[in-house]
Amino acid sequence: MPETLAHEPLKFAYWVPNVSGGLVTSTIEQRTDWGYDYNKELARTAENNGFDYALSQVRYMASYGADHQHESTSFSLALLLATERLKVIAAVHPGLWQPAVLAKWVATADHLSQGRIAVNVVSGWLKAEFTALGEPWLEHDERYRRSAEFIQVLREIWTPENPEVGANFNGDFYRIHDYDLKPKPVDVPGRAHPEIFQGGNSSAARANGGRVSDWYFSNGKDYDGFSEQVTEVLQHARDAGRATPPRFGLNGFMIARDTEKEARETLREIIAKANKPAVEGFRDAVQQAGASTGNKQGMWADSSFEDLVQYNDGFRTRLIGTPEQIADRAIEYKRRGADLLLLGYLHFQEEVEHFGKAVLPIIREKEAELSEREPALV
Repeated sequence: MPETLAHEPLKFAYWVPNVSGGLVTSTIEQRTDWGYDYNKELARTAENNGFDYALSQVRYMASYGADHQHESTSFSLALLLATERLKVIAAVHPGLWQPAVLAKWVATADHLSQGRIAVNVVSGWLKAEFTALGEPWLEHDERYRRSAEFIQVLREIWTPENPEVGANFNGDFYRIHDYDLKPKPVDVPGRAHPEIFQGGNSSAARANGGRVSDWYFSNGKDYDGFSEQVTEVLQHARDAGRATPPRFGLNGFMIARDTEKEARETLREIIAKANKPAVEGFRDAVQQAGASTGNKQGMWADSSFEDLVQYNDGFRTRLIGTPEQIADRAIEYKRRGADLLLLGYLHFQEEVEHFGKAVLPIIREKEAELSEREPALV
């Protein structure tokens, strides 16, 4: 286990279904909706059933089943204003946002929500979104280098090194001069500034996660695949001399049923009813991202057709079975460094509520046992 507090409860987030098509590219029934009324009620259900965060997806145009989409930042703010405790993470693209403008938006959203906004900095995989909007499409590692500067600018604006003169940054992609943001984000105990999430699987993504991000999101992985990323990201953090290392989130698609057989049958049906042209199109688009990295370790580089039916490799985490079986896997991921599980479902409203009633209590029981068996490493 990484040097983290083993007794701190595992946190949970869910994917906001603010794009059409659900969380699997399949013709199986998905009782979910991308509209605001559904999502408002879902957010309230989630915060009352053990969820700490919601992550709003970012899409600017139709792609592989997501024919319609609501913009992530405005949708996130609407969900914040409809809830009381839930933190909402808005996904954003460097290159389509100017970091100082986003920093200002976040500060306002933070005040309106009493300190509950966060951002997920997405380097981008869909070339068509950038070219359609007239923006240059950078090579893979250059996109991550831009994202690193983007995050550094956010930090500098929210917590400037020299507050008396304001924020300053002089990089290859972004430059700001004596920029004084007022008001700053809300002063939340234990939080230096609004949380910055960032994901990926490539070497460039891992380096960014270790050097500049508060949270590193991993696509769905088995135990060893996740442990490998945790180890590498923490080494980057040590090399950068960070006093506070990043925390880790892991994507997973949850199918909790009364029996393992029923859960496995649901997974089999999802894959059997996959929208093959959409999945193949998605695979062609995203696997070039992994292949374009020097060591072929980018996101989706080793994903199978079945993996990509859930477009963030959620099946690979194997949160599929009875509540007891799912709890055992969640605890093992916690042992390996997971601080948060990011979850998707077929039928969000019903299954989020079922999670709170049937799965979460078992996870909490097993966490208590873990704390007794393996005391916190300090």
